[in-house]
Amino acid sequence: MNKLKAGFARVNINPPMGIPIRGYYKPRFAEGVLDDLEANALALECGEEKALLICVDHCGIEQNLCSDYRKSASDATGIPMENIIISQTHTHTGPALEKNSEDALIKEYTDFVGKRIADVAQFAVADLKDAKMGYGKGSAPNVAFVRRYVMKDGSVKTNPGVNNPDIVRPIGDTDESVNVLRFDREGADTIVYVNFANHPDVVGGCKISADWPGLLRKDVEKILDNTKCIFFNGAQGDVNHVNVHPAGGYLNGMFMDFDDVSRGYAHAEYIARVVTGGVLQAFDKVNYVDVDTLTACQKVINVPANRPDPKDMPEAHRINDLHNAGKDDEIPYEGMMLTTVVAEAARMVRYENGPDAFDMRLSALKIGPVAIIGIPGEPFTGIGVALKATEGFDMILPCCASNGYEGYFPMQDSYDEGGYEARSSRYKAGVAEFIIKEGKELITSLR
Repeated sequence: MNKLKAGFARVNINPPMGIPIRGYYKPRFAEGVLDDLEANALALECGEEKALLICVDHCGIEQNLCSDYRKSASDATGIPMENIIISQTHTHTGPALEKNSEDALIKEYTDFVGKRIADVAQFAVADLKDAKMGYGKGSAPNVAFVRRYVMKDGSVKTNPGVNNPDIVRPIGDTDESVNVLRFDREGADTIVYVNFANHPDVVGGCKISADWPGLLRKDVEKILDNTKCIFFNGAQGDVNHVNVHPAGGYLNGMFMDFDDVSRGYAHAEYIARVVTGGVLQAFDKVNYVDVDTLTACQKVINVPANRPDPKDMPEAHRINDLHNAGKDDEIPYEGMMLTTVVAEAARMVRYENGPDAFDMRLSALKIGPVAIIGIPGEPFTGIGVALKATEGFDMILPCCASNGYEGYFPMQDSYDEGGYEARSSRYKAGVAEFIIKEGKELITSLR
């Protein structure tokens, strides 16, 4: 027998101008707003159980701060923290958030977002209505591309540049599935939950934007009357929007940015439309099911740190010091390779003296035959594909940057191959496979 209720709410979280923008190893400060940043919330109730799924237009909220935000949402609603998942879309045109920041603007904005998350949580719970859930799947082809490539010299590079003649082949495959949950409610708007994996690093520049996830929400709501859309990003750590072999008009509306990556607001609009097409493929033909169980659980796992070799530290300090002094022109790299060596050096300096391991929180929620698994960072596609294969559920939705943002989770072979993600990751090789093992166990425990 169906016992499900669902509620939705949305609040604006635009920052003050002048605040630092997060997302690159390059200073940027907000100088305008292209489109609004939001926090969206989906409240669920089944019998005595309630849960909250909140998604924030932000690049990444570290675990400690995210725990504070979850507690604020819990205090405001009475829903246990274990039943609350706060995810981030991972937009690269959103402001910095930092617990105990000494920057007045960041501190003010960090406090403001916490209050808004508590608000949206309360609003979503107040909006709970009897609901019928359906699930379905569409596809969004040719908008997410593997971003790691084997080069002619045998090296592996992340984002090696558009039309680079030294590219041999991409490493890995993309997951083009657009996963949809539809909640039809009595006397209220339908809620559409969308899950798709791709980096929202399309817009670039110094103006605030939710990137294609925010534009996707708007497109879905324009096309589907009386509908509200909430989006959760998938396993996107090794994919982005860059087509290194564009043809025809593919580069329309794009410019070549400082790191050899083609970006543009018009392309973010294009991705939003293509993913919206995947939503529309599924929307009318979802498989409706009765939901009589709602179960949440979380697990903290301990992951070994990617500590540096002491012999590499003099060069790491030299690069890190040059970068912090604004002297990137004295580092003998350019484009994405400059970003890679700067990020690697920063990782080495930061963890030169420890710790030896990190605690990481995995989060899971069962809604009838559907499971959601939250991962606190950027999992590679292989993690998402493996978790989706866990037996016992009709649909499994992996969500990145959930209940924390703790960096990249590359697959084992990536550490031998090289590239930005593995060289900058704070975790030792094996982190992806460990997440798969522990994540599958967590999902299975929900059955």
